[in-house]
Amino acid sequence: MRQDHPLVREDDLHRYADERVDTTERQRIDAWLADHPLERQEVDAWREQRRLLHDSFDGLLLEPLPRQLLDLAAPRPRAKAWVLAGAVTSLCFGVIIGYVLRGQSAAETDPGEALARSAAIAYAVYAPEVRHPVEVGADQEAHLVAWLSKRLDKRIRAPRFGAQGYALVGGRLLPGDVGPVAQFMYQDSSGRRLTLYVRDKLEDKTVTAFRYAQEGKVSVFYWIDGQLAYALSGELPREQLLTLAETAYRELNP
Repeated sequence: MRQDHPLVREDDLHRYADERVDTTERQRIDAWLADHPLERQEVDAWREQRRLLHDSFDGLLLEPLPRQLLDLAAPRPRAKAWVLAGAVTSLCFGVIIGYVLRGQSAAETDPGEALARSAAIAYAVYAPEVRHPVEVGADQEAHLVAWLSKRLDKRIRAPRFGAQGYALVGGRLLPGDVGPVAQFMYQDSSGRRLTLYVRDKLEDKTVTAFRYAQEGKVSVFYWIDGQLAYALSGELPREQLLTLAETAYRELNP
């Protein structure tokens, strides 16, 4: 991240991106960003990331509370009201956070859908990044692959999409629900990005063929191959992403 400017600090830009500034401050920052195109691009990336997350998860906030939480709210003999209210509030908060961050409802019913959702979240978080989209760049590809293979305790590879116009940007290590996850990122000449999310295989052994999911504007094809599960994400039409997924499968199975 850039150093703070005497006139515009980093927290000013975050409040601006979140639309938490008044008209005077917005005009001041607008004028400053007009002379700082790199910072303008970064602010636009933050806004796009927020939009993707809202598109994917706002609907969860409208889902009814689970039956067990409603049962806890029912009056009980000799229970102090403030104790009961505190317990219900804590449980509700925990359930909502769990639903939003981990896709718990999907995980309980379909591990494949949970994989697709986690991959879409990772795409939404890192694909808009301007300065730090990856931890290790493509110029250190051998080191990157060796490092991620060691952390996942599996031999993994970074497929190539040169024929489709996408070059490797690099990759990073992510936390998963059952262990570490690898993410490779690719970019074409226009700046459009793809991510390949790689984790240990799912308990659901039915996800051997390609399956498709969509979270907001993010399309995902996911599948299991041997000891690993893969999810390819991007803001692309289904047919284009399928072609790329088929290329990844061939690259991973020479």
